[in-house]
Amino acid sequence: MSRDAFVYDDDCGFCTWWADFFARRTGLETVGFEGLTDGQLERLPDDYESCAHVLADGEVYSCGAAIERALVRTELFSGAEDLVRFLNQFEDYERLREQLYRELADRRDLLGQIVSKDRPDE
Repeated sequence: MSRDAFVYDDDCGFCTWWADFFARRTGLETVGFEGLTDGQLERLPDDYESCAHVLADGEVYSCGAAIERALVRTELFSGAEDLVRFLNQFEDYERLREQLYRELADRRDLLGQIVSKDRPDE
C-alpha cells in the first residue's frame, strides 16, 4: 500500500498552493488528479474531482474533512487531534466545516490569483 496522500486538482492554482503547503509540513504524499494510480482511484468516490481528499489510515477523507485531516498533521495544529475528535461529534461542526470548504472552493480562481503571488513558507 502506498503512503498516505493528499489528492488535489492539479489544474487549480489555489489547490496546488495548498498541496505545496502540505507537502512541506506533513508526511503526506501530494498527488494531483492527473497523477492518481489505479489503486488510489479505486479508493476515491466517483465524483472525486469535486474536491480534495486525504487517503490515510485506511480511510478516505473528502472536502472539508480532507483539509481538516491534512491541517492536523502540520506543526501549526499539532495537538489538535483531540479538539477535532471532540468537534466532529457535532453535526453543526461538520456542516460548518463543509460549508466553509465549499465557500472557499467556489472562489478558488480568485484565491488562486492571490496565492500565486506568494508561495508557502519554506
